[in-house]
Amino acid sequence: MDIIECHALTKEYLSGENTIKAVDHISLSFEQGEFCAITGPSGSGKSTFLHLLSSLENPTSGHVIYGGRQLSSYSDNQLSILRRRRFGFVFQAYNLVQELTGYENILLPVMLDHKTPDEKYLKMLIEMLGIENRLEHLPSALSGGQQQRIAIARALANRPSILFADEPTGNLDGKSGREVLSLLKYVSKQLGVTLILVTHDLHVAEQAERILTLEDGRIVTDTKNGVMDDEA
Repeated sequence: MDIIECHALTKEYLSGENTIKAVDHISLSFEQGEFCAITGPSGSGKSTFLHLLSSLENPTSGHVIYGGRQLSSYSDNQLSILRRRRFGFVFQAYNLVQELTGYENILLPVMLDHKTPDEKYLKMLIEMLGIENRLEHLPSALSGGQQQRIAIARALANRPSILFADEPTGNLDGKSGREVLSLLKYVSKQLGVTLILVTHDLHVAEQAERILTLEDGRIVTDTKNGVMDDEA
């Protein structure tokens, strides 16, 4: 079953007198629970595409549909609530609040939503990610890999249906990057979360069930549907 889809999704920027199409009329869908990697050379539009899918940016034209509803029909406040409750985000920069402990960072989206934390679920999440002994530490006392694990737990704390990850291993050494990628795969599969991950690293992309390759804002290959350059 499809969980999110886009139709003729386009994002244009003005550069002097030129119009740059960072994303150029992309139409496709993602299934519930799938792990899809988006890859391509620098400047191909992969991060912009992820930001459009997740409503962090607005398209110039085209639209994204989540749960049968166009994201463009949401108000800014409704989009904020949607992102907090249904979408999880993991970035290359861990974006942890430096003054909060690991556990406080994990709780942040739950507290912002004025919810009572589900202690049983959070305990399971923390054990899955192997961070039981790091919860009372401030981010400055954690390694990069540990900070990214905290960030993953925070992204999953509100039980999202989609996890958007933008170069989540980009700041990590090889060993830590492989561990974080394995954990992302594991927790998303265990929790049934759709994982959409942007990476420039082909070794990371090869771990996905589906790989989209972008060039000049267009999808040139989709391992689920084959070459799509003439259609995207």
